Amino acid sequence: MTADPSTRGEPTGTSITDADPRPHVVVLGAGFAGIAAVRALRKAPVRVTLVDRHSYSTFQPLLYQVATGALNPGDITYGARGFAAHTGARFRKGEVLTIDPETRTISLDVGPDLHYDYLVIANGVTTNYFGVPGAAENAYPIYTRAEALAVRDRMTGYLDHIAATGERRGASVVVVGGGATGVEMAGTLAELRNTVLPDRYPELDPSEVNVVLVEMTDRVLPPFAPRLREYAAAQLRARGVELRLEAAVKEVRPDSVLLADGTELEAQMTVWATGVSAHERVKSWGLRQGKGGRIVVGGDLRVPEHPEILVAGDIGVIEDDPLPQLAQPALQSGGHAGRTIARLLAGEPTERFHYKDKGTMATIGRGSAVADIAHGPKLVGVLAWLIWMFVHVLALLGNRNRIMVSLGLTYRYLAQRRGQMVVGDPG
Repeated sequence: MTADPSTRGEPTGTSITDADPRPHVVVLGAGFAGIAAVRALRKAPVRVTLVDRHSYSTFQPLLYQVATGALNPGDITYGARGFAAHTGARFRKGEVLTIDPETRTISLDVGPDLHYDYLVIANGVTTNYFGVPGAAENAYPIYTRAEALAVRDRMTGYLDHIAATGERRGASVVVVGGGATGVEMAGTLAELRNTVLPDRYPELDPSEVNVVLVEMTDRVLPPFAPRLREYAAAQLRARGVELRLEAAVKEVRPDSVLLADGTELEAQMTVWATGVSAHERVKSWGLRQGKGGRIVVGGDLRVPEHPEILVAGDIGVIEDDPLPQLAQPALQSGGHAGRTIARLLAGEPTERFHYKDKGTMATIGRGSAVADIAHGPKLVGVLAWLIWMFVHVLALLGNRNRIMVSLGLTYRYLAQRRGQMVVGDPG
């Protein structure tokens, strides 16, 4: 690959508030990929603007811990403006409305347009309901901080309601999706039912509170090694989770889930933990999209038709080498996008992105996890759980977040915590 001279030289536009003549790089999204891109550009001769519709970056792998009350939302979020200032970038809060690749202009819902010389699109994806009737209206996703809080509020609110009124005994939660998020959510809910409910809600019979995990394939954690999948399934069943494998969801109703085989599962709450796709607005940006609406890029993560645009994280896909939509590919591709811009500015050829698979992990509950370490051992149990906790704490952005998450998870899993469903300030 060679450097593209059309992407260097005089800026095509400058910020209204900044006459800095250095090339302007706009990074869309303060998630894993966007943060990594900004970090990689820290010493490059550019000015960087980080854009996100929220004023914070969310550590998504621990959202289910917020949804189930172990952590406060502030424990897994980090101020995007503070991060930008620390790295020498600027932060602009706003939702992207349009991108015009011809004029290199971005319009936001608030404030003036942004003009860029290079653009890194790393704004992530959103929940994909696969066209299942009623799913968008009646299911609860856990992809954002607000959604995790909605799950927590719905769960505790319903339990409080039936405990006070006696309208019914028990409740059923159906978790759709047997991937890492679904397994972690179902396992945690079942553990809470077994350990917290007897003290917190003595009016209710824990045996009448059902947790059902629905997965359309014949196994949970499909990407993991067979031994780890079997361990996870056994651990879920040991906690009282009902597994419905090879079961496709036909419809989600306000109080039930209808399966393709005609079975109707009672559900006072349905948690949607499967599938992601690009935001609908991406279609209007004039960039070629592939499966799931992901923007198609070349091996160096540049958009072939617009080589000044790079795409990183879940929103992008290399046509001949699709990557899993996980944290590590997002971090690595974001860093590569930033370094590619630095290479272009230096007149150097770009390099193909190569993902270094470090493995995947998932936790089922207290002292129980699976760790599929690339080119290494396949671990289960307490050791896997300790590695899972260490990796997640280390990956958080701020020291305060690391301390608070360490305390929260230690308290939930190591202390004999009973009678506490929700921690701290719900905001």
